[in-house]
Amino acid sequence: MIALCTALAYTAFAALCLAMPRHHEQVFGRHSVPARRRYALTGLGWMLLAASALSVIHTQGWGLGLILWTGILTATALPLSLLLTYAPRLALVLAAAPLPVGLMLLLVPR
Repeated sequence: MIALCTALAYTAFAALCLAMPRHHEQVFGRHSVPARRRYALTGLGWMLLAASALSVIHTQGWGLGLILWTGILTATALPLSLLLTYAPRLALVLAAAPLPVGLMLLLVPR
């Protein structure tokens, strides 16, 4: 579940970053973000952050789950911020990759 939480958190942060005009321009080359896309990316980002919190809280409980979730958010925000600085298109590719992997981890029996 920690891998799923990490994948969801990274994808959520990437969606929230791509909703901002500066990062959208870095990745797509278009300065203005269409309003529909901005709202969709913002909503998707917040929903994925909530899902990542729920996945950890479900397995670890409220006390340890929230602390672990905060650490996971920090651990996923740092590489994303570095990638957006030095390789913005790679950040987009890596945002799409961990989500299916994390969801497949749900299917693996423990």
